[in-house]
Amino acid sequence: MGLSEIAAGIEVTAEQERRGVATVDDTDATLEERLSEFAGELPCSPAEAAVAVERYAAGGSVGAAAEAAGVPAVTAAKALHLLGESVSPVGPVGREVVRDWVAGELPRSEAEELARVSGPEFALAAYIETHEPLDGARAAVEGALMREGRDGLDGAVGAAGGPR
Repeated sequence: MGLSEIAAGIEVTAEQERRGVATVDDTDATLEERLSEFAGELPCSPAEAAVAVERYAAGGSVGAAAEAAGVPAVTAAKALHLLGESVSPVGPVGREVVRDWVAGELPRSEAEELARVSGPEFALAAYIETHEPLDGARAAVEGALMREGRDGLDGAVGAAGGPR
């Protein structure tokens, strides 16, 4: 069978039918409005959380996000975690240590030493290990984080010293 026989019956069209994915754009709602759905579960108001997300998305640290929102850094870190951002002050080994402490297998002083973090950092890590991100919250902030050029891996590795 030759190439001409294989190509027999094939037509060339000048135009193809456009096919795409249907999208729903809810960006007309402000970030604060989208976060109001989670008001009862966030450690701060939706307005404060929106400011923290926007500052963090613009490349600010958790501390800078907290300052812009007018809340303590740990509050901003908790809000960002609940909204789906990775802000843990400990790495994988530290997370295991925190889990061991939560399970009652280690005293806190030993766990802090093994995790190599301060008391407040350990408390934040424990919060993160015992609280899952809120269902649907990541979708509410996704547009704000992506508009600022962040991708899903940003924030996976924090700055030296981590959030305080």
